Amino acid sequence: MTRKGGKAADDQPEAGSTPASTEPASGPATEATPQTTPTPADGSRAPAREAHRPHKQKQRVAVIIPAKDESRRIAATVRSARAIPHVDLVLVVDDGSEDNTQHVAREAGAVVVRHSHNRGKAAAMETGAAVVAMRDAPDRLPRVLLFIDGDLGETAVNTAPLVPPVLEGHADLSIALLPPQPGAGGRGIVVGAARRAIASMTGWTPTQPLSGMRCLTREAFEAATPLARGWGVETGMTIDLLRHGFRVVEVPCELRHRPSGADLKGQLHRAAQYRDVQLAVSARRVRKAASAVRQTVAPTSRPPQTHR
Repeated sequence: MTRKGGKAADDQPEAGSTPASTEPASGPATEATPQTTPTPADGSRAPAREAHRPHKQKQRVAVIIPAKDESRRIAATVRSARAIPHVDLVLVVDDGSEDNTQHVAREAGAVVVRHSHNRGKAAAMETGAAVVAMRDAPDRLPRVLLFIDGDLGETAVNTAPLVPPVLEGHADLSIALLPPQPGAGGRGIVVGAARRAIASMTGWTPTQPLSGMRCLTREAFEAATPLARGWGVETGMTIDLLRHGFRVVEVPCELRHRPSGADLKGQLHRAAQYRDVQLAVSARRVRKAASAVRQTVAPTSRPPQTHR
């Protein structure tokens, strides 16, 4: 379905931001049928920027992988991501890992930047986007940004169907719809809360509002910043872009990643997700209310003049 918004499962990896790097990369994919979004609740028109791109320039894609303590899976994820068509840069943002994530990623062919301490997924995404911008050539179109999780392993290449809707101008943001993940222990509480919040604020109901695999234009990313902190980043991004009139689609992708189980660690993870989603939604509701108040009390006439 299409519109402006969406992730799945109660589970994601983490990430961060700060300098340190190596070198780039590139690479086959699969096809899928996108699902679309409706027109924004405020009636604004969805941007049609992509459709007017010059066709002579080959559009490039940068894969950004926020990662923390992913040394076991990051090499396979990087190698697989390099095989995605149009990708010429794979960037790993090591968000304060305590293992060898940065070294393993670099050896697999990724450019690596590292946060000296854990700063969270949103900070890692912002760092990654900033580094890609620095590597974009001034005489070329800015790279499309493809964010993926560090634990996708060999299935990372299956995020390829997210790219065409954005490159071809059909969407500003495409979000992966994941199949059921074996071992997932969630009951859909966090997903349901995020889904209802997005629907109430934008008029569009996503299938998987927490999906972290997302492809978007540079313009859309900048419109979504500053990103919501913690695990609320996807929900906040979806609401912000839909309310700004950007077009969003959900696209089925055959992905496998490490799910949160039903043990204590998994329950604590989902509690943190729920907290961060609620914080992201509350901040946007307050912002919306404040905007409405400003419009209501905006001065309609000149202030009285003082006569001597």
